[in-house]
Amino acid sequence: MTITTSHILRIAAFSDGDAGGNPAGVWIGESLPPADEMQRLAHAVGYSETAFAEPQGKGWRVRYFSPASEVPFCGHATIALGAALARRDGDGVYALALNDGDITVEGRREGGRVAAALQSPPTWSRPAAPELVADALMLFGYHDADLDPRIPPGLAHAGANHLVLALASRDLLAAMRYDLEAGRALMEKHGLTTIVLAWVESPRRFHTRNPFAIGGVYEDPATGAGTAALAGYLRDLGWPHGGAIDVVQGEDMGMRSLLRAEIGPEQGGSIRVSGTARMLMKD
Repeated sequence: MTITTSHILRIAAFSDGDAGGNPAGVWIGESLPPADEMQRLAHAVGYSETAFAEPQGKGWRVRYFSPASEVPFCGHATIALGAALARRDGDGVYALALNDGDITVEGRREGGRVAAALQSPPTWSRPAAPELVADALMLFGYHDADLDPRIPPGLAHAGANHLVLALASRDLLAAMRYDLEAGRALMEKHGLTTIVLAWVESPRRFHTRNPFAIGGVYEDPATGAGTAALAGYLRDLGWPHGGAIDVVQGEDMGMRSLLRAEIGPEQGGSIRVSGTARMLMKD
């Protein structure tokens, strides 16, 4: 059977009720298509990521593709996959085998929406190299004085590498601008999947923006992998998170999205990222 975009579900993950969220494509079948076919389909769908899943043992083998390349892990597409599996096979926790590890996603139907939660891959973090910080500040036109000194620039990992830059004001976050090709070059140079720009509203509530230039996407309205990486980094810093943070993302795009990250005490441990998902009409 020839696979077309009509076989791909469209689901907005981390929605704000019946609005917002980050659209992802989800394909579920008996065996994964060839990699070049998955890449073609992801490009045709045009969302920041499309998840492809096939049965494997008691769980699912999953690969993620952006319009430009394969990525090792994508949080919002995982949430969308959890919603699709819950609608198809019922509420439950589903085991997922990724390229570089194993995780789970949980889906629970709630009327027209699905509540979903993923357990991220293990996390780690370290201070960002001065060259990386300088390159990133230049990319966005920010300066050292624009950074929040409570959260120094960090390289954070939760299945993929993310640079975390905490900004000193909400206005600075709203003013984020950059050149897409320059952003792609920076991310390739430093091995980044995204850059997490964050503003602290309170110790347990953050506003973020998430450029994804390496995937050919200017900005994502909701980023589960970046949120997991941010949460892991905050734990490593000893931030007073109280066990969880709430993240508002996508407001400056007109696609307000809500994410929650639950943070356990074990350094390097998985982060639980949850939200709701809603079905979208096919294009």
